[in-house]
Amino acid sequence: MRINAYANPLSCSGTCNNAHDPALIRRDDGTYFRFSTGGKIAIHSASSMQGPWTYRGAAIPNGSKIDKAGKDDLWAPDVQKVGDTYYLFYSVSTFGSQDSAIGVATSTSLDVNTWTDLGATGISSTTGKAYNAIDGNLIIDGSNYYMQFGSFWNDLYQVQMANPPKNVASGASSKQIAYVPSGSHAQEAAFLFKYGSYYYLFFSLGQCCGYDSNRPASGGGEYKIKVCRSSSATGSFVDNSGIACTSGGGTTVLESHDWVYGPGGQGVYNDPSNGPVLYYHYVDTRIGYADGQKQFGINKINFSSGWPVV
Repeated sequence: MRINAYANPLSCSGTCNNAHDPALIRRDDGTYFRFSTGGKIAIHSASSMQGPWTYRGAAIPNGSKIDKAGKDDLWAPDVQKVGDTYYLFYSVSTFGSQDSAIGVATSTSLDVNTWTDLGATGISSTTGKAYNAIDGNLIIDGSNYYMQFGSFWNDLYQVQMANPPKNVASGASSKQIAYVPSGSHAQEAAFLFKYGSYYYLFFSLGQCCGYDSNRPASGGGEYKIKVCRSSSATGSFVDNSGIACTSGGGTTVLESHDWVYGPGGQGVYNDPSNGPVLYYHYVDTRIGYADGQKQFGINKINFSSGWPVV
């Protein structure tokens, strides 16, 4: 695909920054909620997917129960509804560290001041472990629950969760589902989404942050969104050339183009009005490259070829 063939993000109104590693969900009353890294998981809400977005407050205002560095600066939210309860998964870590854990909080409404922090899920990592325990994403597959997670080191992993998904399932072990065998293994932000008969493993490849001080040339080593797929939620995942995701495979879904730079930290939501959409953060080069200036982006996805095209 030509680099200038990507559609620009849909328009966004209201507070469209403060959007690093967004999570998007729609409540049954039609209100949209956006959760993002920082501010003890910032919550924004809007009457439509495109806004106007309004900041509501912190999901976990007192910080996490998990006693690790970073418990007051929580990352990478993932929000899923299980029965009548919303589950908010988040990461506790510090930048560049492998001392990390994935926590969970629950709410029945998504609103600020309704979240109960339950602390650790049992997914954690320390120096020397195979993986880094951040960027959790839950998929519900029938009666089974699977958590995708990981960043750098040996990249992306999956583990089965209990029912309800507050903890790792008894006896479950983590398995690698994607890996870049060369370089710095800069791969993270796994998000597994089922469409039709396939499970699509979306992930971010490259440098996520610090573009205002250390910026790769456009089309180089900055964030981009890639995908592999499988007919099973547990893999094996391959790209559209048949290369295994565990051998560096990955088909590009979205990368820098026009005034969009470094899109990533993505998720996919099957919106009642728009069908499946890819949501993510990105730098608008007309605004600025600082992490705090990252914008909220949405593109509709077309799966008609069997692969997601924005």
